[in-house]
Amino acid sequence: MLVSAVWLAPAIFNVINTIGQRRLSGEAPASLRDMLWSGGDWAVYAILTPPVFWVSRRWPIARPAITRRAVLHIGFALLFCVGWATSGKLLEMLLAFAFDPRQSAIVTAMHGAGTWRNAGIDWMRWVLVTLPFGCVVYFSIAGIAHAIRYFVEARERDVQMARMSEQLAGARFAALQAQVNPHFLFNTLNTIAVLVRDNDRARAVAIVEQLSEVLRATLGRHRGTEVRLEDELTLVRQYLAIEQARFSDRLRLNWRIADDARNAAVPGFAVQHLVENAVRHGIARREDAGVIEIAAVRDENSLVVTVRDDGPGVSASVPAPAGHGLSNTRERLTALYGTEASLELSAAAGVGAVATLRVPYRDLGPEGDREA
Repeated sequence: MLVSAVWLAPAIFNVINTIGQRRLSGEAPASLRDMLWSGGDWAVYAILTPPVFWVSRRWPIARPAITRRAVLHIGFALLFCVGWATSGKLLEMLLAFAFDPRQSAIVTAMHGAGTWRNAGIDWMRWVLVTLPFGCVVYFSIAGIAHAIRYFVEARERDVQMARMSEQLAGARFAALQAQVNPHFLFNTLNTIAVLVRDNDRARAVAIVEQLSEVLRATLGRHRGTEVRLEDELTLVRQYLAIEQARFSDRLRLNWRIADDARNAAVPGFAVQHLVENAVRHGIARREDAGVIEIAAVRDENSLVVTVRDDGPGVSASVPAPAGHGLSNTRERLTALYGTEASLELSAAAGVGAVATLRVPYRDLGPEGDREA
């Protein structure tokens, strides 16, 4: 690892410093043992650096667990200091044994139990002496690891945002296509024809107006990556109004939208896609009446939207039916929020399926669509 190799520089400089200090003070030239000790103590950091990087990747100091992770890293810093002090003492003993076996601590330790106690006290003193500097070194390494991580994630996020812009255009087209595909238009026009034939012109006009609103909302939506949940639900209501006219009394709705969730930001068309899937793969496959429940609630720092139907349901061993569009939505969530957002499709309790969308909570206010 490149960062580990960086420790060679202070190791070399410390060796040079040892040699220069001996010459300037008029003492005997530095021996090989002295130089190995001067450089080796710093080289120990090169061995301890990869574990610090691994710990920083495994438990980064980031939301929502900043305090807990900071305390965890303080504990790892203390372990790091103990590891460095212990490695330094072992290096000192090995050099003593290699260059002067008769005076080494290992040989001395064989002549009495008291020596082991003295060695332990000496080790503890060395741990305490190196503790402040060792903690500084640990958090410096951890800081570098975090900086590298954030830099890499920022670059990946830039790439993902560029892809997301492309995907959003695709999502808008997919939403429009879902509303205006020949099958949808045929069913809607057929429903209008039946109502006109039955002389129910009021309902026929209402469906024409709803279809017009759906097209206007889809085509006129801003190109921002996020919209207010309330605006997204307006599109959903217009879509469901047409589907209710087509399914007559077979489609019943249950809305549970928390007031503090209405201004929350959601990816454009994300909820509409989930509702469309519930209609196509849930209600449309039932012979009797079915229910779609749409709920939204704020859960601490997250917005949770669930779309539940009582259709045939899904199985963990069977892939989601074609047309669910979940993979596209998940890619958009990753591009927008990274690992802070998720979309899960699972079997509902009892019967049916439930899609759960979780995104970081962000209040867009009453202004409507905004760009992310």
